[in-house]
Amino acid sequence: MSRPLALLSNDDGYNRAGIRALRDALLPLFDVVIVAPETEQSASSHALSLHRPLRSREVEPGIFAIDGTPADCVYIALHATGRYLKRRPDVVVSGLNHGLNLGQDVFYSGTVAAAREGALRGIPALATSADSGADRTACAEAVAKIAFTLATESARVPSMRAPLLNLNFPRNWSGALRVTTLGTRMYAELVDARVDPRGREYLWLGGPGISHHGASGSDTEAYDQGVASLTPLLLDLTSSSPDLLQFLHAAVSNHTP
Repeated sequence: MSRPLALLSNDDGYNRAGIRALRDALLPLFDVVIVAPETEQSASSHALSLHRPLRSREVEPGIFAIDGTPADCVYIALHATGRYLKRRPDVVVSGLNHGLNLGQDVFYSGTVAAAREGALRGIPALATSADSGADRTACAEAVAKIAFTLATESARVPSMRAPLLNLNFPRNWSGALRVTTLGTRMYAELVDARVDPRGREYLWLGGPGISHHGASGSDTEAYDQGVASLTPLLLDLTSSSPDLLQFLHAAVSNHTP
């Protein structure tokens, strides 16, 4: 029986230390293929490059660089039949990201998007991120164990849709792991307008300040307590809020001919 296959991507770029550490940790358990961006694509979310051609190169056996987004990389790997993968992967792993993806970061994160692209295709997927001061090797080894369980055990629950998980390691990780919900993470909301030497305006988005609220059971609370957080994410974004549904039904009825 062949070993399980892991498709590995990220948003930092194919040559960053995090993805290489993760590949090293996965190799004892998986066959591993890296298909990752040529350059950093942080905060690219789930963008696909539909209006320009993409370039691809094989950096070394089993490691491919694409000049596109993280979602591009996973999409290409899964749909360019036989070019990157010889068989369907058993798990898609994204990371190990240099920096955290907590709370609403999941909406902006290219790391999460690469994993989500796999989950959308019915493949168990794991997005992984670590504080820049965390022990990268220890984190990667933990990811490998979780990814192996995900790849080998999730298929035994036929009624469960392919899971999409978001895993974060704090700086001073205690070694503990907790299932969490998404917390709240706030950034300085700034737009800095400047003028270049030729008199044309340009804009920088975002400021340096970050804060979060450690709500009970959240990934931000786990971070504050030195615990790694494992958060299950939904692909179906439909709201089930009773108040919102009541409001919408009332609004629709008012427009019924």
